[in-house]
Amino acid sequence: MIFPITNGRVENQHVNFSGHDSFPRVFLSLTVVNGDLPMVSKVPTNLPPHMNVKFIKKYLGLGDLARARQLFDSILKPDVLSWTALISAYTRMGQCEEAIKLYTEIRDSRKVIPDKFVILAAAKTCANSGDLIKAKQIHGDAVMHGYGSDLILGNALIDMYGKCKYLSGAERVFDELCTKDVISWTSFCSCYVACGLPEKALSVFREMGSSKIMPNAMTLSTVIPACSSLKSLNWGREIHGFVIKNGMEDNKFVNCALVDMYANCASIKNAEVLFHNMPNLDTVSWNVIISAYFSNGEFCKALSKFRLMRSQGVLLNATSWNTVIAGCIDSGKPDAALDLFGEMQQLGSEPNQITLTSVLTACAHSENLRQGKEIHVYFVRRCIFEDLVSSTALVLMYAKCGGLEASHRIFSMMSEKDTVAWNTIIIANSMHGRGEEALSLFRKMIDSGAKPNSVTFTGVLSGCSHSQMVDEGITVFDSMSKNYEVEPDSEHYSCIVDVLGRAGCLAEAYKFIQKMPVEPSASAWGALLGACRIYKNVDLARIAANHLFEIEPNNPGNYVLFFNILVTARLWSEASEIRKLMRDRGVRKVPGCSWVEVNNRFYTFVVGDKDNDQIVEIYEFLDDIRRKMKLAGYFPVTEFVLQDLDGEEKEVSLCNHSEKLAVAFGILNLKGQSSIRVFKNLRICGDCHDTIKYISKTVGVKIIMRDSLRFHHFADGLCSCKDFW
Repeated sequence: MIFPITNGRVENQHVNFSGHDSFPRVFLSLTVVNGDLPMVSKVPTNLPPHMNVKFIKKYLGLGDLARARQLFDSILKPDVLSWTALISAYTRMGQCEEAIKLYTEIRDSRKVIPDKFVILAAAKTCANSGDLIKAKQIHGDAVMHGYGSDLILGNALIDMYGKCKYLSGAERVFDELCTKDVISWTSFCSCYVACGLPEKALSVFREMGSSKIMPNAMTLSTVIPACSSLKSLNWGREIHGFVIKNGMEDNKFVNCALVDMYANCASIKNAEVLFHNMPNLDTVSWNVIISAYFSNGEFCKALSKFRLMRSQGVLLNATSWNTVIAGCIDSGKPDAALDLFGEMQQLGSEPNQITLTSVLTACAHSENLRQGKEIHVYFVRRCIFEDLVSSTALVLMYAKCGGLEASHRIFSMMSEKDTVAWNTIIIANSMHGRGEEALSLFRKMIDSGAKPNSVTFTGVLSGCSHSQMVDEGITVFDSMSKNYEVEPDSEHYSCIVDVLGRAGCLAEAYKFIQKMPVEPSASAWGALLGACRIYKNVDLARIAANHLFEIEPNNPGNYVLFFNILVTARLWSEASEIRKLMRDRGVRKVPGCSWVEVNNRFYTFVVGDKDNDQIVEIYEFLDDIRRKMKLAGYFPVTEFVLQDLDGEEKEVSLCNHSEKLAVAFGILNLKGQSSIRVFKNLRICGDCHDTIKYISKTVGVKIIMRDSLRFHHFADGLCSCKDFW
């Protein structure tokens, strides 16, 4: 059949198939432009099925899913091949929901009996989507239509159940296969790895060897991660030996899995040797060794390797950037992560949602609200609203940067909320001292059907402790195992000690510790010691401190807190003994510092700081505040000065505290803002707390301050903590 062509274009040519005996008497109106496939303008109703499939496949081959679907929808009775082609295409293009809809349509309409290839296409779709309900239906269809023991379909069903993390389904399919090949065994091993059962994966691998099925490279790259999870260096070495013996040492996937295995087994030297001996180092190989350094605490080596990777011109992909950014965060270097993100943008690399979520986590750790807001704007510009992980990261970022109201707004807009999302908003309210709201959110979480876990209860109980909600806290604690099958751990018991201690029930808190079915942790004794500071109970403080000195002999916070209690009680001799004990053990007090963001830049202050350009104005402001406070009847709480000085020297010493300096600097540089945010690495002292309350009243500014324990929201002379922290 010849089309007349002019300048490479054939337009509006009506193709008459009636002269050919093999075609029915139909007319298909086609438009062919520059060699493109035709755009259907007049749809045939009785074209032979093989022609339908041919045109659909041609369109799909060009990636034109829309035209393929248009042709498919025009067919009155599409055959099974057409259904298969379209379902497979939707799956390949990541449109699993549409693929499942098509399969459901063919299944429910009963117009066409699904063959094994349709079921195979649907199984691959469910593997990609993780839809367990549909997966079970597809398995049922396979059995019903007589394909239950088909090897190719059975392998796909095992893979499908593995990716849906449904072990019993995979086991049933595997057991019903009359014949098993290397793909069957590999998929079965992968299923156990995906379901977090590495021991079973290795057991299946051993059984595979007994069945005389030779593992291939895919099998090995699947089972080696099981050795990583178990940190089983012996098993890993055995498999490495098998790799060398069978000539698979050039396979990059196997090598990368081995590098990761050695790193997870704390054998970084072996990982390095393997990496340097790999024949063809590509991006994946570099990513794995960089991740290996990070996982072994080798931050500098990881960063150096990343720089070397760039200098050698290795192509950086999204995984490369995600690996190094996440590694910096896990290493406690959020600022380095943010710097790398800046480099990534300068090089024109496009961040994906994993990158953005990691950067939001870095912003949360470094309290960088400005950059966190920029990422939020990026989400809005790109219309990324439905991603659960990213939205949860936004909730956490705003909460840790002092923006609790913004956290609530984002949380309320989330269409889907899982346990992690609920935990995040509950913990956010707890750290901001809103225990009632944390408890209310917990009840809403239960009503929504989300299942609480250990972290949920830690968040709720922490909120109860900060808000002195004793009865509510004990009720929640008692309900854990009874109503929700969550066994309390040492962290939950510590929370109850804190609940009782902050409410002044010190004797009850001590009795609770003595009756705990688990060994009291440092958190439990620390909670009791903190309560002793609030209520000035020296006797119980001695007991708690002695336990802490045994459990955490190098934690300076415990010594300083007990020292403060003794100084407040004017037990100078005993306080001196604590100082001597610190010196003898080589324990150094962590220097206090505070920081505040002004004009998109962070300014840090230490006690008695003189380095700031506005230091004269800062001290003048604080002297003025101190005079006004005295006139108003406030007097400095000099018990927080840790030296035996006279009264005036103590007052001067209090004015030097880093949090006061940071607040004063923030107030002096307000420029129309209604609030400032200040952060401190240690607990805020009582005199600073009173002073900042007074400043919030006289200046009329909201001051949000985060110390080592919680957030304080100062406004109109009051603090959200109600003077208990």
